Amino acid sequence: MCTALSDAATGRLLRQEGSCAERVTPASTFKIALSLMGYDSGYLTDEHLPALPFHEGYLDYIPSWKATTDPTTWIRNSVVWYSQQLTEWLGEERFRHYVEAFHYGNADVSGDPAKHDGLTHSWLSSSLKISPLEQLQFLYRLVTRQLPVSARAYELTSRITAVGELPGGWEVHGKSGNGARVNADGTVDHTRQIGWFVGWASKGERVFAFARCIQDDEPQPESVTKRAREGMLRDLPGLLESQ
Repeated sequence: MCTALSDAATGRLLRQEGSCAERVTPASTFKIALSLMGYDSGYLTDEHLPALPFHEGYLDYIPSWKATTDPTTWIRNSVVWYSQQLTEWLGEERFRHYVEAFHYGNADVSGDPAKHDGLTHSWLSSSLKISPLEQLQFLYRLVTRQLPVSARAYELTSRITAVGELPGGWEVHGKSGNGARVNADGTVDHTRQIGWFVGWASKGERVFAFARCIQDDEPQPESVTKRAREGMLRDLPGLLESQ
């Protein structure tokens, strides 16, 4: 497990516990980056538009995905098909440009070999990979508004990623993610899960970025994503107040 914390105003690393340099799939934490792309490009307009209806053929293995989805419920329910509608609208060239301009992990959106699916699957246990430390670097550029997107993109992304207030008055924004580990031969091992929770917390002028990543070596009874998110939210107040 990795837990990493940085001063989001300066980018200075404050805490690193565990293995935090290994790149793995960002899974649904990539929705933070996708939100910035969506609002900057105009595909997303506010917290509730566009509201897209579910269609047969979309990924639907989670019941909440079988419903009309808007930007707020996209983030809340982590709806994969909504992300894919956004990236397909962007197109390969513009999508790749955003990822490279964001310096997001390895910036590889080629997708699975020979499948030509990078536009819709590169962040889903595929070619795009990022380490917890790189997540902090991306969040630093987000918080300090150094990414090439509009002010409105920052503001609305902040709104839809709001998690709530922690003890001590810390306002938290973040996104969880669930993926699978990839074997040395490139095959995906769904029995070994990866769970993320990344984001930033602010109080007054103080802003910190955080990342937790858990890589399971074998199947576990409780969701790895739930363990990453709930564990990080439980530990955050103590981590933040000790700075």
